[in-house]
Amino acid sequence: METKLCQLLNIKYPIIQAPMFLVSNTAMVIEAMKGGIAGCIPALNYRTLDELRAAAKELKLAKVKGGSFGFNLIVNKSNLKYKEQLRVICEEGCDFIITSLGSPEETINQAHKVGIKVFCDVVDLKFAKKVESLGADAAIAVNNEAGGHRGNLSPEALIKELKSQLNIPVISAGGVGCKADIDKMLSYGADGVSVGSPFIASIEANVTEEYKQACVDYGADDIVMTERISGTPCTVINTPYVQKIGTKQTWLESILNKNRKLKKWVKMIRFSIGMNATKNAATKATYKTVWVAGPSIEHTTEILPTKEIINKLIN
Repeated sequence: METKLCQLLNIKYPIIQAPMFLVSNTAMVIEAMKGGIAGCIPALNYRTLDELRAAAKELKLAKVKGGSFGFNLIVNKSNLKYKEQLRVICEEGCDFIITSLGSPEETINQAHKVGIKVFCDVVDLKFAKKVESLGADAAIAVNNEAGGHRGNLSPEALIKELKSQLNIPVISAGGVGCKADIDKMLSYGADGVSVGSPFIASIEANVTEEYKQACVDYGADDIVMTERISGTPCTVINTPYVQKIGTKQTWLESILNKNRKLKKWVKMIRFSIGMNATKNAATKATYKTVWVAGPSIEHTTEILPTKEIINKLIN
């Protein structure tokens, strides 16, 4: 399983424990590093810059035994904390940053000054070529089997197209729940994989037992796309509550989204409401169960320590 990603991050196996909103934490990433893979946490999982700084310090101390860790940054205007988060991460240091939802140009420029690699989420060749031209160290190819916000192309189609046109490593994101899936992505030409949903049902995850158990009880056929969280299609588990509220925009949102002046504000309001609902469902008991996950939970059969989930992925 030695690939370019292993060389790039000095890890044993070509796997990144994907950054997951509300789910990822330092305990998971420390176990990931111990298991020979890389771990990543969304900067938005920390309410304050002091908490983000403390997490970076904790992971640096844990890294003395080997491993690789990074942070995920939302780099568009919806993340009001972006510039300050980037500053703190560059001051404290990490091995890599994964950028999402916007231009990574500033992140690449600032991170490279302090020796931090930058990987960029992409869903098509056009944006992949753009981030390569900006100096990205690798492309995270988000396919149509990813959890949360996903792409439109199949893993095979996206990987093969990017590999044929790019000179930087391509890391496949989506559709990996077991070793056979990893082997399949590598056979398409991927230089590594980003794996998220299987780690939701980990002992270390800071989400409710109900959320973890849902990843055990539900499978690939229970994953649906909804527009009711962020205004952008997102995959969730099809719980009774999701069935009750539906997965489409309300008629009012649909009308307002056609208005150029108003649609930005409508999307921001929907994002705020949706993220609050997701946070409540993930962190406390509520009948409003909006649990984000991808179809790779098909292979999740029990709640396990992170190290055992890693073992299942590599053996």
